[in-house]
Amino acid sequence: MPRDHEQDAKVFKALCNPYRLQALELLQSGEKCACDLNEAIDLSPSTLSHHMRILVESGIVTARQDGKWVHYSISKEGSRNAMELLADLTRVTPDPSFISACDR
Repeated sequence: MPRDHEQDAKVFKALCNPYRLQALELLQSGEKCACDLNEAIDLSPSTLSHHMRILVESGIVTARQDGKWVHYSISKEGSRNAMELLADLTRVTPDPSFISACDR
C-alpha cells in the first residue's frame, strides 16, 4: 500500500514546534483540560487551540469535548504510528538493482 505522504507530513509537523512538544510532555501524565495546558504553556487560548489542532490532526493526540472545555490526551495508536513511521522512513534497505547516476 502506498504511503500517505500528506498524513506522514502532519506527524512530523506536529513534532516540529517547542509548544507542541511541551504539550505532549504535559500529556504524558494523562488527560489534560485545555485550560490546564493553557496555564502551563502560557499561550493565548486561540494560539494553544491552533497548536492542539495540529497535534490532533496528526493523530498523536485525541480531543474530547466536555461542556465548554476540550480535554486532550495522547493517542496510544497515534503514538505507535508515529514511532513506526519514523522507523520505516529511516530504515536503510539497499537496492542491489539501483545504479547511481554517479556510477554511470
